[in-house]
Amino acid sequence: MTDESRRMTLTCYNDTFGHGWRHVDLFTYDADGRELDWVHWAVSADGPDAADEVTAEVEPRLRRTSRWWHGVSASGMDYWQADAAWDET
Repeated sequence: MTDESRRMTLTCYNDTFGHGWRHVDLFTYDADGRELDWVHWAVSADGPDAADEVTAEVEPRLRRTSRWWHGVSASGMDYWQADAAWDET
């Protein structure tokens, strides 16, 4: 599978229920939209600003390539997603 046939997204959350699960997920999908893999790292605060800040520190070559868009899960938890790519320079 070539890199062009894969898509990556960043997902961050609002710890709506107080579980202490503040983190950013990086998901990789194949050309058919199937999840291939994921990894996550901790953040000290909720939302996109904190996700951008920690991602720049933890994975400096990883770039957000779209705006964050907001969603709400079936359980009522706020989350945000954005497209991402590795900076090849």
